[in-house]
Amino acid sequence: MEKLNTEIRQKQIKKAVLQIISTKGLGKLSTRNLADKVGVTEGALFRHFKSKRDIMLSIIDDVKNDLLEQMKKIADSNLKANVKLLKFLCAHVRYLIKNKGITILLFSEATYMDDKEMKKRLFDILSFQKNYVKKIIKEGIDDGLWNKKINADNVAVLYMGIPITLNIELILNRKEFKQENFCRKMFGLLERVLK
Repeated sequence: MEKLNTEIRQKQIKKAVLQIISTKGLGKLSTRNLADKVGVTEGALFRHFKSKRDIMLSIIDDVKNDLLEQMKKIADSNLKANVKLLKFLCAHVRYLIKNKGITILLFSEATYMDDKEMKKRLFDILSFQKNYVKKIIKEGIDDGLWNKKINADNVAVLYMGIPITLNIELILNRKEFKQENFCRKMFGLLERVLK
């Protein structure tokens, strides 16, 4: 067994967590299954993370660093608001598809563990996403692309339902799911609401 540095092992462990959840379900996420998937002993897992909770917090930090940074760049770009919204939505969809199981894992664990810190970090991520969407929508309204009577807060809440719909699609329709079709359909619906 090859000895890898902690950073590489931590990435492998987090990736394995998401793979187990997306292919076998949350019920199969045990330290034994995780160690087998990574190819280490159960004890070795805890040399890289102190606890299962630390793994979850690290995954939340990855979401914040990877997804939110990408979303912020799109929201702050000089693109027209409608182009921004499409790019934002498709980036969000790509991230969730690439990291299958992440939404299910984080919300299930935060609820199951009743972990206040985990819930706060998740709430912060959702708040940032919602605020980026509101920003894009307000820009589109200001630029005359969308109806000025639209409430940006309400549309941002509607937007936040898209990842939930995506997760349902991924779970129930794995083989036939078409990422680009999903992006375009959801964007089309948002545009109709906004006009």
